[in-house]
Amino acid sequence: MIRTLDLRGKALTKAGYQKAIPRATLDIAAALVSIEPILQKVKTGTEADLIQLAEEFDGVRPASIRVPQSALDKALAQLDPKIRTALELSAERIRKVHNDQTRGETTTKVVDGGVVTERWIPVDRVGLYVPGGRAVYPSSVLMNVIPAQIARVSSIAVASPPQKEFGGLPHPTILAACALLGITEVYAVGGAQAIALFAYGMEGLCEKCDLVTGPGNIYVAAAKRALRGVIGIDSEAGPTEIAILADETARAGDVAADLISQAEHDVIAAAVLVTTSEELAADVAKELEVRVAATKHSIRIREALSGIQSAIVLVDSIRQGLDVVNAYAAEHLEIQTQNSARDALEIRNAGAVFIGRFSPVSLGDYSAGSNHVLPTGGCACHSSGLSVQTFLRGLHYIEYSKEAFTDVAQTVITLANSEDLPAHGEAMSARLEDL
Repeated sequence: MIRTLDLRGKALTKAGYQKAIPRATLDIAAALVSIEPILQKVKTGTEADLIQLAEEFDGVRPASIRVPQSALDKALAQLDPKIRTALELSAERIRKVHNDQTRGETTTKVVDGGVVTERWIPVDRVGLYVPGGRAVYPSSVLMNVIPAQIARVSSIAVASPPQKEFGGLPHPTILAACALLGITEVYAVGGAQAIALFAYGMEGLCEKCDLVTGPGNIYVAAAKRALRGVIGIDSEAGPTEIAILADETARAGDVAADLISQAEHDVIAAAVLVTTSEELAADVAKELEVRVAATKHSIRIREALSGIQSAIVLVDSIRQGLDVVNAYAAEHLEIQTQNSARDALEIRNAGAVFIGRFSPVSLGDYSAGSNHVLPTGGCACHSSGLSVQTFLRGLHYIEYSKEAFTDVAQTVITLANSEDLPAHGEAMSARLEDL
């Protein structure tokens, strides 16, 4: 079901390891071409165009794109009490972690009479995308909304695809999660058209947003790429992925279950085990056969595990294994080794790191308190997961006295002239003429 890749005896570069463990191919270029008419239709269109797009892509005509407050209230009232309790517990933990991400004001005295203050200012308005389709993601509502609320974003809108079985409304559990968090602006729109709605706005329906966050399919990712600059984005999220670094102390059943948990998302999801133990590799392969056959989405999972993006990777040592996983830069990385806490300190590139047997990715997906909107496709080499910081901008406030200005003026004039920008210097000297 899952291929084995033997890297023992091979000391590859970072690029070499990345080539040896490829991701599934995503043709973003083709997706960009296919969504261009959608983006233009939304840019110049009306709510009727969005309803027509819903009929075309979601198989249903919503009565309205804006979800009425009555539907939000009804969804929350009818929410299974056990699910509500689980959402409330998860929300509490997410708030606890993300409250510690707030940034304070910092004032630096550069010289006597010259200070620079950095203040962290929230964006004015955000559009949060919550996917629909194969699965329902109320957890993504929590992961997107709570950091934005803690950042004190004053205007928050949520979009999620309309569902045929719910009369053109988003899934009721998603609506209930929004209501639980006090979100009243929700749109029944999905895919590229949702990102375009947030980016361009639509008169009489939706105000333009400054930033859009949240995971989605290839068309959502393509729309984010196409509209970046028109709107800020968190990342172009791709298929989910898990990497596990394990030695002989790991339990094969745990490892197999965790690989399966992420393969459950999509047929192009990636599941990679990096291990020093041939015995563990063989036992995990056996466990996968048994467990995949017994789980609900076995066909989807089997295809994901059989793809080029999934593998059991044999390495000589934990040191080599660390090099492999740092090169791979997984969205989710588990460390299941004898010295898991120590080995985790060597991780530089990952969306989130899960340490030890009792910290599986599923915990982070829901209730650890960490955020599950994470960089994919190797982007963890340069990007972070969603946080309060995503919704904040650092602004510098500069204030110099006459004395501090006079003291540094000639320095600025010299540098301006060295760059052949004399008017910059003249803006300084004009003040020196009239002190």
